[in-house]
Order: sequence, then C-alpha cells, then structure tokens
Amino acid sequence: MGRNTRLVLLIVTLILIAIGLVMIYSASSIYAWERYGDTAFFLKRHISFIIIGVLLAFLAMSFDYRLLRKWAKPILILSCILLVLVLIPGIGREVAGARRWFRFKIFSFQPSELANMAIIIYLADFMVRKEEYIRTLTRGFMPALIVFSTIAFLILLQPDLGTALALAAVVFIMVFLAGVRLSYILGLILSGLPLLIILIFSVPYRRMRILSFLNPWLDPKGSGFQIIQSQVALGSGGLFGVGLGHSKQKLFYLPAAHTDFIFSIIGEELGLVGTLAVVFLFIVFILQGIKIIKNSSDKFGYFLGSGLVAMISLKTIINIGVSVGLLPTKGLPLPFISYGGSSFVFDLISVGLLLNIARRGEFP
Repeated sequence: MGRNTRLVLLIVTLILIAIGLVMIYSASSIYAWERYGDTAFFLKRHISFIIIGVLLAFLAMSFDYRLLRKWAKPILILSCILLVLVLIPGIGREVAGARRWFRFKIFSFQPSELANMAIIIYLADFMVRKEEYIRTLTRGFMPALIVFSTIAFLILLQPDLGTALALAAVVFIMVFLAGVRLSYILGLILSGLPLLIILIFSVPYRRMRILSFLNPWLDPKGSGFQIIQSQVALGSGGLFGVGLGHSKQKLFYLPAAHTDFIFSIIGEELGLVGTLAVVFLFIVFILQGIKIIKNSSDKFGYFLGSGLVAMISLKTIINIGVSVGLLPTKGLPLPFISYGGSSFVFDLISVGLLLNIARRGEFP
C-alpha cells in the first residue's frame, strides 16, 4: 500500500509537470516571440526550473526528514532575514509596486515561498515539542500565532495579502489537527475580520479587485479585464476545446496566460474534458497526500505532511477558483503546471518531502 501510494503520487506529479510543459509553450510562445524574439524563451527557463526542482526534490528524499526538526528554527530565522532584505531598495526587486523578489541574473527568487515552507516545518516541530500544552491558549496557540504573525507581517509589507491569507489558512489547519480548540481559531478569525476589511478596502487596487470580482463589468477594460477574458477563454473551449495551440485569448487578450491563468488556456484549448482531467489529477494527488499523512511513522511527519498537502491544495483551489470567477483575482500559480519559478521549485521540494515521509512510514 505504501509503495503504491508513493508511485501514484510521483506519476501524477510527473503528468502534471508534462501538461505544464506543453501548456506553458502553447500559452507563452507568441508573447515570448513578441518580447524576446524566441518562441521557446519561457519554455527553456521552465525546463531549468524543472531541473533545479527535481534535484532539490531528490535531495529532500535522500535524508531522514526528522533531521529537519534540528533545522526548524535556523530555517525560520533565515526566511525572516530574507523577507526583511527583500524590502530594502537596491536589494529586493520591485515589480508593479510590489517588492517580493531577489534577482540573480536570469533567475528570480521569492523569499515568501521559503517562508511558507519554513513556517510549516517550524510549526510541525513546535507541535511535537509542545504536545502537552498545544491545547492551551498561552503556552500552545499563542506562541504559534506570534511566530506566524511575524512572518505574515513581513509578507504584508511587500505587499502580498493573498499569500499571507493562504499561509494563515494552512496554519489554522495545522493547529486544528494538533488539537487547538476550534473556539480559539474561530475567535481569532472573527476578531481579525475588521483588520482584513481595512487591509482590503484601504488600498485602491485591492478594493477594485473585490468590486471586480462581484461585478467584473463595472470596469471591463481595467480591473475586471482578467476575469472577463479568463471566462471568455473557458467558455469558448466548449466540451473538447478549440485545439492545442489554437487559443485566441493568449494573443495578448488574457494577461499572465502562462502563469496565473494557465488553467483558462487549458479550458480554451482542451475544453471541459481537459480542465476536468486536470482537476481529477489534483484530487488524486491530494488523496495520496492524505494517505501518506495517515500512515506517517511519527507526529512530526504527520504535521509536516499535513502542512505541505494543505499548502498545495489551497494554491490549487485558489488558482482554479480565480480562473473560473469563484474567487477574487490573486496571483498564485497553479502547482506543477504554471510557469512559476521559485513557487514551482518549492512545490517539487514538497513532493520530495511527502515521498520521504511515505517511505519512512513504510519502513519506520
């Protein structure tokens, strides 16, 4: 059973990566030719991300993942330092008013991706160390909340509200599984709603995103443009699609076609059948992840696996939800499929850790 679970998880991941390779080239080739004079520009870069991600995934599989407990605090501290450094002009790279990346020649690195994994590793270790206190407010829930709040605050300064909210959801899932009272979690969510409303409606572009989500036709050539074009792409695909490579929306109509809205291009070119196939593959991936969590040999593996599966699941749900118009626009790539750089690499590292947990569960 354990080996079959690992095999299915690996095969599904490879299929999703293969779909991503094909669709990234299809969605980006004309834009890449227009901007860089090379139709395969983004494809070549994505292949380099695959090579880096696969190497790091093998590394994540090659050692006893329980050793991460010793490195939980140093990794968390490193991620905090990087989140501070990226905010400094001249060090962090600013794009469209957001300072979220380090630039190294042809590669960019987004420290919030490391921070996501760092907080998952740290909390998994914390909940094992503080098992007898985790149900209490002062010695269990509050210390975990303080650590998360520090990371979330630094991410909000970039600014990146969507990533902070996704990470919050992962943290709440982890502490709930650890036994924190639901009343504490719900109380925190309810008390945080006024702050969330202020964060959204005090910033013009966030406010417009919400208003455009409710009615994209209020500003069809501005804030509602992406949502409308995404739905046009999905709708024009019909049952079987217009054919691979024949998308019209990727011809400079749908922004970020090879990153945030690649699911819409899949729907246009491969139709409802193609999108349902992708959704099915992600469901299989999540189910295998849950099996790995249930069969983990120790509590650290259980919490670590829970956080990793929750993060990948939420990114998938948010990306697809945005593409079909069920959620407000948020720049989260579709795991394993989108052209996403550091996000893609850390997703592969997550798979490596999940396979590691599964193998230890099979042979404790």
